[in-house]
Amino acid sequence: MKLTTLCYIENDRGEYLMLHRTKKENDLNHGKWIGVGGKFEDAETPEECLVREVREETGLTLTDYCFRGIVTFLSNEWEGEYMHLFTARAQPGTLPGCPEGILAWIAKDDVLSLNLWEGDRIFLKELVEHDRFFSLKLTYEGDTLTDSTLVRY
Repeated sequence: MKLTTLCYIENDRGEYLMLHRTKKENDLNHGKWIGVGGKFEDAETPEECLVREVREETGLTLTDYCFRGIVTFLSNEWEGEYMHLFTARAQPGTLPGCPEGILAWIAKDDVLSLNLWEGDRIFLKELVEHDRFFSLKLTYEGDTLTDSTLVRY
């Protein structure tokens, strides 16, 4: 199982910074909108990975972040994943070009209308509607979500 982080950076206008994955070859997220994040490097903590990935993908420096949950992804087609999910705030700044796609600030009310993974809709609702830490297990067959289990703590 690979270890990753994913972060939804919020601003004062009620928006999340979203990444439309359009540029990487052989990207299982191609065409989808997601938060920013990536794979752990050797000996990194979730927080170290979070801060590094946000800086690499957005050029932004996080000022505050909150560990919101663990998402376990299982699939019949790709390697399993433990994703460490965060929300955060960042110092204002100009967004550079991102090597993985297009960065855009999207109103939280509009995020669910984007082309998202079905399981992402579950944890995005959880981020908006609840403050409790959670664990979410998502099982996919191909691109189809076949099962989900949510536990709040």
